[in-house]
Amino acid sequence: MLREVTATHYIAPLRSGGSVPGIVEADDLGTYVVKFTGSAQGRKALVAEVIVGELARALGLRFPELVLVHFDPAIAEHEPHQEVRGLHAASAGVNLGMDHLPGAQDFTPDVARTFPVDPLEAGRIVWLDALTANVDRTVHSSNLMIWPTLGVVPPRLWLIDHGAALVFHHRWDGSDPEKAYDFRHHALGHYAPDVRAADAELAPRVTEELLREILAEVPGAWLSGEAGFATPDAARDAYAAHLHARVRASAAWLPTDFPTREELAAENALRAAKTQQDRPAWLKRVPDLHGKPAAEQDWSVHLG
Repeated sequence: MLREVTATHYIAPLRSGGSVPGIVEADDLGTYVVKFTGSAQGRKALVAEVIVGELARALGLRFPELVLVHFDPAIAEHEPHQEVRGLHAASAGVNLGMDHLPGAQDFTPDVARTFPVDPLEAGRIVWLDALTANVDRTVHSSNLMIWPTLGVVPPRLWLIDHGAALVFHHRWDGSDPEKAYDFRHHALGHYAPDVRAADAELAPRVTEELLREILAEVPGAWLSGEAGFATPDAARDAYAAHLHARVRASAAWLPTDFPTREELAAENALRAAKTQQDRPAWLKRVPDLHGKPAAEQDWSVHLG
């Protein structure tokens, strides 16, 4: 089961992304990135974080430890932004924390040009994303970190942020275990990921027993009230059954067609040229930002 800690000191909000997680210190002397139950993404995002994160760890992929964080909004009363304080007030109780990786570096397109990733490691990550329908690990939004960045230990890839995975749980009646997703623009696609080798290695390990063990770690309160399920255990059964069926159907969704860096660049150039061609003369002076990484959000502009 996930360890439980109590937040004792609120350090700061994280301004990237829309959920505004916070960095806290806890009574075990650890530092965690906390995703709050009161965020706009809702509790389904936290459910996805637990299921995919713990599955990644069970399969040997690098993913920070998850903990359940008891959070009292009073420890963050010094937070200057009213909307962030409102988020905290709506999140009193148990939230989800991820071990903070101090000094970690974002895996950006610039970093990806030179950072070495073994094709099998890339294949394992792509395979996990395909299994869990994670649509948010793209070239320009990788949700990957490089850590450590100091010392003699070589830097490695770490997975983070799986709140956008398990898209099927937003519409259970339309879920199809064999559904394929477009992974052409996956953050690791240009590393020639060996997804067939990853499938042969990992699929036999994703048993129904393992899935049920992982689902047992999701707090029942985050699953209660799920439409179509009378109890949290009924929802757990549905998650386990869907993912187990998806593992068995990997031949239907296994992604294998990844463009090279050069092909991606050519696609972007062609798209940019077409966009410019279709614009009126006055609009051609506006830069085309398609395919460029989004700028980091500065919440101070909106919150105070």
